[in-house]
Amino acid sequence: MAHRFIADAMLGRLAKWLRLLGYDTLYDASWSDAQLVRLARAEDRILLTRDTALARRRGVRVLLVASEELTAQLAQLYRELGLGAMAPFSRCPVCNEPLVAVPKDHAWGQVPPYIFVTQEEFRLCPSCDRFFWRGTHWQHIQELLASLDRPEN
Repeated sequence: MAHRFIADAMLGRLAKWLRLLGYDTLYDASWSDAQLVRLARAEDRILLTRDTALARRRGVRVLLVASEELTAQLAQLYRELGLGAMAPFSRCPVCNEPLVAVPKDHAWGQVPPYIFVTQEEFRLCPSCDRFFWRGTHWQHIQELLASLDRPEN
């Protein structure tokens, strides 16, 4: 079974990246510590936090994230949990819903004209109605993942 996560308020950027990599990751900056723990327990999620007091909570799987920097955070998850790109481009980075592949013509008028002309594959979030495609950010994601294999991380 794939890892499922819940991230505290300090880890919003990490939550977004985990979603980009295909991981079911809950995040809401307004959730209290008690809500985070309750959800993590109820849904069998790994609680990601930089808060040492929160990390000491019992009865919940917790990973204390050591760094404030995204690359180091991903490297830690790679080392400690074997994290990689599970199903990249499959979840909405904004709301965590699974994305749905849509025919190119569905994106007409919904994405910038240049994107429509230069891209062939589009995905849609059924929850927030955002369109996604593998733009220049996709190369950045690939490079970041490749860097996790390097010994200095």
